[in-house]
Amino acid sequence: MSVSVAYQKTNPSGSAGDYVLEARGICKTFSGASALKDVDFRLRRGEIHALMGANGAGKSTLIDILTGVSRPDGGEIFLDGEKVFFRSVNDARRRSISAIYQNGAAFLHLNVTENIFAGHGVTTALGLLNWRAMHARAEELLRRLGCSIDPRRPMGDLTPGERQVVEIAKALSAQSRILIMDEPTAALSWRESMELYDIVRRLRADGCSIIFVSHRLEDIRALTDRITVLRDGECVGTWDTAGIGESELLTAMAGRRMDTVYPRRTRRIGEELLRIDGFTRAGYFKDVSLTLRRGEILGLAGLVGAGRTEVMRCVFGIDRADRGDVFLNGRRLRISCARDAMDAGIGYLPENRLAEGLLPEWGIGENISIGELRRFTRASFISQTKERIRSAELASAVGVKAKSIFDSVRSLSGGNQQKVVFAKIRNSDLEVLILDEPTKGVDVGAKSQIYEMISSFAARGFGVIMVSSELSEVLGMSDTVAVMRDGVVSAVFDNDGSLSQKTILKAAMPV
Repeated sequence: MSVSVAYQKTNPSGSAGDYVLEARGICKTFSGASALKDVDFRLRRGEIHALMGANGAGKSTLIDILTGVSRPDGGEIFLDGEKVFFRSVNDARRRSISAIYQNGAAFLHLNVTENIFAGHGVTTALGLLNWRAMHARAEELLRRLGCSIDPRRPMGDLTPGERQVVEIAKALSAQSRILIMDEPTAALSWRESMELYDIVRRLRADGCSIIFVSHRLEDIRALTDRITVLRDGECVGTWDTAGIGESELLTAMAGRRMDTVYPRRTRRIGEELLRIDGFTRAGYFKDVSLTLRRGEILGLAGLVGAGRTEVMRCVFGIDRADRGDVFLNGRRLRISCARDAMDAGIGYLPENRLAEGLLPEWGIGENISIGELRRFTRASFISQTKERIRSAELASAVGVKAKSIFDSVRSLSGGNQQKVVFAKIRNSDLEVLILDEPTKGVDVGAKSQIYEMISSFAARGFGVIMVSSELSEVLGMSDTVAVMRDGVVSAVFDNDGSLSQKTILKAAMPV
C-alpha cells in the first residue's frame, strides 16, 4: 500500500547574495510531456549541493539547461545575481560552468594534455599550439588535484578513476568555478571513490561550487552540504544534508513511505545447494572455495580487481577455470559453456547488462523470452502468441515500465533494463542466481524493487550469490558475506547484525 506524503519546499537559511547560481521557475516540455515544472534550484558559493531523484525525475534535463545543452521553455537563470541566458554549451563554459559526466567525452586515442585542452589550446604569438606550456599547465592542474598522472600518457591507458580526474582538470583549465558532476563514482572502485572524495573536498576548499548528482547515499552523506530532490519533474524540497534522515530522504525520492531501501525478511536457510571447490585461473584467482545454501543470499565483496567477477564467470561457463569443481545438490557439474550452466539450473546477471545481458535494439518481450524459446516451440514452430503473453506477464511481475513489450530495451531507464534481465531469469528453470552488481546505475526507487525481487527469490528457496561494490548493499541484503582480496577468499562472515563495513574493508584491503 502506498502512503501519500506531502512536502513543503524548503529554503535553508541564506540570502540571495549567498548564491552563485539560481534557477527560478524552470519549465521544459518534450513532445507535449512536461519534464520540468516550475523548478527552483539555488547553489551557494563554495558548497557541494546534491541533486537527487529517481530516473526520469528531471535531473538530466535540469543539468542540460544549466549547461546550455537545452533551452528552458520558461523560467530564469541567474549567475552572481545577474540574469543570464545560455544559447549553447560554450555560452555556459564562458560563464565558468562545466559538467563532468560518468561516461565523459574523452578522446581515448589522444594523450592527457590533448584531452584537457581540447577546444581551448594555448598558442604562441604566431598562433601555433604551445605544447610545452600546455604540458606544464596540465601537470600543474593534475598536481593541484593531488594526482601524478603523466600528461603525455594516452587516455586509453588510464583507469576510470584517472579519467575522472582528467575530466576535472579539463574543467579547471577552462577556469570553471561551477562544476556539475553527474554520477562520478558509478564506475569507480571503493579506493578510487575515496580519492575522488578528497579531490571534491579540495575543490570546495578552493572556492568551487559543485552540483553532485548520485544515486549512492554513501556519496551524499560523505560529501554534500545540502540536498535538492526532484520527483516527476518537480522540486520536492531542499534540505541541509545533516538535517534529513535516510527514511525521509528515500520517501521524498520515491513518493511513498520507505523506512529503508532494504526489505525486511526472515532468514530460512536450508541445506547446501552449490559448492565451488578449489577454483583456480592463473593470473585471476587461486583456490577459491565457497558454499551456497538453499534460501541464502551470499554477498561477495572486495575491491575492483579482487577476482569476484572472474570467479563467477567461470562458474557460469563464460570463461574456463584451470582447475576446480562445481557441485549442485551434491552432483559434480561439467560446465563448458553458459548453456550448460543454465541447463543445470544456474542463472547469471552480468555487470554490464547492455553488453552482455540484453539485446538493446530488440523489444522487451524478445529479450525476456530469448533464452527459453523452446517453451513456446512445437514441431520447430514458435507460438508467438504464447511467447508474447508470457513475456508480458513476466514484465508486469517485475514492474517494467513501458508502453508495450515491443518497445526497445535501449529506450528504457537503467532500472527498467535491469528488471528486464530479472524477468529473463524468471523465465528459466533455475535454482542458483549469480547477480553481478545488480543495482549498478539504478535509482533508489528501482533499487528497492530489485532488492524485493532478490529477497523473494531467496524466500522461494533459490540460492543467490550477489557480487557488489556497495558495502551498504552487501550488509543490507546478505545472510553471509565472503570477501576476496588479490584473487583469494580472505574472509567469510555470518551477517548476524554485528558485521560492519569497517570489518569487510579490513578483509578486502591489501596487506
